[in-house]
Amino acid sequence: MGEYVIKLPDVGEGVAEAELVEWQVKVGDLVREDAVLAAVMTDKATVEIPSPVDGTVIWLGAEIGETVAIGSPIVRLEVAGEGNVKGDAQPAPTQAKQEEKPVQAAPAPVKEEEVAPPPKSAPSAPVATKVAAMSGAPRPEGEKPLASPAVRQRAREAGIDLRQVAGSGPAGRITHDDVDAFIARGPQPVGGGSGLVRNNAVDDIKVVGLRRKIAEKMRVAKSRIPHITYVEEVDVTALEELRAALNKEKRADRPKLTILPFLMRAMVKAIAEQPQLNALFDDDAGVIHQHGGVHIGMAAQTPSGLVVPVVRHAEARDLWDCAAEVSRLADAAKSGTATREELSGSTITITSLGAMGGIATTPVINYPEVAIVGVNKMMVRPMWDGSQFVPRKMMNLSSSFDHRVIDGWDAAVFVQRIKALLETPALIFVDQGVS
Repeated sequence: MGEYVIKLPDVGEGVAEAELVEWQVKVGDLVREDAVLAAVMTDKATVEIPSPVDGTVIWLGAEIGETVAIGSPIVRLEVAGEGNVKGDAQPAPTQAKQEEKPVQAAPAPVKEEEVAPPPKSAPSAPVATKVAAMSGAPRPEGEKPLASPAVRQRAREAGIDLRQVAGSGPAGRITHDDVDAFIARGPQPVGGGSGLVRNNAVDDIKVVGLRRKIAEKMRVAKSRIPHITYVEEVDVTALEELRAALNKEKRADRPKLTILPFLMRAMVKAIAEQPQLNALFDDDAGVIHQHGGVHIGMAAQTPSGLVVPVVRHAEARDLWDCAAEVSRLADAAKSGTATREELSGSTITITSLGAMGGIATTPVINYPEVAIVGVNKMMVRPMWDGSQFVPRKMMNLSSSFDHRVIDGWDAAVFVQRIKALLETPALIFVDQGVS
């Protein structure tokens, strides 16, 4: 038998390290060639690491959440044949960061007459955990429970708060039998027989992988960017009528339209008049990188967390091309197959919670961009037309701007231009035909 060492491969150009976010195997597992061993993440792109050979896992080189350098050993396999490790190499431990356990000497024999009767056993760990959450005070607040040192020791080992145990001994002294009864009774109602019990459990969840990257991104965005948020309502009745009419055509070469492609085309037109909104601000260098190409990030919720796939060069895409690219990228993001290139390079972002969008939001700018447009939920509301109230489909836009480089007036002009285009959707097609 030999040993085969698997190192973290190059997972992308210019990437020097990656975060381990998942193990698919454990020590002792038999793996086949091409079986997935682990998953690592860099720049929001998750990459699976396959096994190049058959073998048995004898060592794992990192824990979930650790950062691993490219080229570092991450798995050792026991394989048939010589493997790829020299014969004089040190044998690998059977578990990552495993500590040697001291060998305990065998106990000396004990005479039968010296053996004392076993004490009452403390409850097992699961029982102790459950007992720790019990409640229902049998004595007034501040009154100290009476118990022998042995009972107190047993209560500490079991995780029992003796203040919650009723004593049956003289002067309310708590006995071993009282502790047994408390354990057997199980969790008690907080009071009044309501059936409600306290839950004092605390789960410690390590922030790793995509969630950690999201946290870091949000921290940087909120700590470095002074946000200004502008909310405006938009009458999308005409837009919805147009969208429904276009979708009825059901042409095979055109995808189904949502409101997002219309918003993207409206943003392209508004940015043409205010190019300073389509920019990245390098605040360290004091330079604003104003882009000609409109690369729109689409904040998307996935099972793993928030990612931002990018529709590149929206200025060169018509309505249906935008719709097709949005659909493709959304599928790739949800399935975890989106590439680094598809998840980076945006110059302005749209965020939408769909039907959960609420009345108004305060979107966090996708650093180092200078603007983000938020879509809130659509609802029918009565609107005054000058003579009567009529039902109209209304939707709010909640947009945030980097107030260091975008003045409030410019932000308002930008949103009002988008509002005008969405409320009169024919204007979106002035420079392009719909057929």
